Amino acid sequence: MSKSELDQLRDRVDELNLELLRLINERARLVQEIGRVKESQGVYRYDPVRERIMLDKIKEHNDGPFENSTIDHIFKEIFKASLNLQKDDHEKALLVSRKKKKENTIVNVKGELIGDGKQHFVFGPCAVESYEQVATVAKAMKEKGLKLLRGGAYKPRTSPYDFQGLGVEGLKILKRVADEFDMAVISEIVNPADIEMAIDYIDVIQIGARNMQNFELLKAAGAVNKPVLLKRGLAATIEEFINAAEYIMAQGNGQIILCERGIRTYERATRNTLDISAVPILKQETHLPVMVDVTHSTGRRDLLLPAAKAAIAIGADGVMAEVHPEPRVALSDAQQQMNLEQFDHFYNELLASNFVRV
Repeated sequence: MSKSELDQLRDRVDELNLELLRLINERARLVQEIGRVKESQGVYRYDPVRERIMLDKIKEHNDGPFENSTIDHIFKEIFKASLNLQKDDHEKALLVSRKKKKENTIVNVKGELIGDGKQHFVFGPCAVESYEQVATVAKAMKEKGLKLLRGGAYKPRTSPYDFQGLGVEGLKILKRVADEFDMAVISEIVNPADIEMAIDYIDVIQIGARNMQNFELLKAAGAVNKPVLLKRGLAATIEEFINAAEYIMAQGNGQIILCERGIRTYERATRNTLDISAVPILKQETHLPVMVDVTHSTGRRDLLLPAAKAAIAIGADGVMAEVHPEPRVALSDAQQQMNLEQFDHFYNELLASNFVRV
């Protein structure tokens, strides 16, 4: 008994389905090769002019029964999927990716091995105001065996009338204090032209949230042999954050510490919203150590300790927080810095928790 006409038509559809699959995959392999050529030439993957030319040519040869609008939609989806293939190839090649390097990167900051499976702590004032101010905090840190000292010499501020930092004089104060107390200095640099000068005074170049996509600054930091602490931008996605780190590593500097410091959301109860889930994602997607700045993410002294415990519990390599001898008279961010008594309580409570390994 011969097949019915319906069965024959269905068989032909099945054959065409397989032929379409073969052709789509053949096209995909060509697109991947095009992507590799573009990457080697430094050409951006997406070319809207080329896409429009292809669509116009396809529709010129469309003799139905599909309307041109339907053909337009079908092929746009194919083009989109092809672009994603190129994107996947590009992401597999990221130097910061866990796919590129399986083992954890350990950043050595004057003997502090950040990324070694233990927790490390960065403390210090928001802004350098005087030698006495920084030395007072450093002395309290030294008594606890801590050596990673932060302090802002250059302060990007929302208002141009707010305190902008002491600049080079602030770096000199940090260097003097660090030498006296055998500490390592972490401080933000905002101008690519200042990198070479700054490395004589600091041990870790901090790139702040407002400069996460200052690509010239990222490249300048990547061109020197000095650890970099990169903070996540105010509204940056994790993908954008990872690619910012890639800018640094692509220049040859693999000594990078990522720092989650909260992102801007609709929530007003805290200064920013601490994206705690970013920590394990960054640890899985990259081989770089990840710290959490609990001061800028919360903006509230009463939330520093629980936020720090959460950061450590979820796998952060360390915590950063701000300490000032007299927060009430601080020239910047007075409401979120701990005084020395609060600092003692904060650190002792962290050590008493079941999460901290130092």
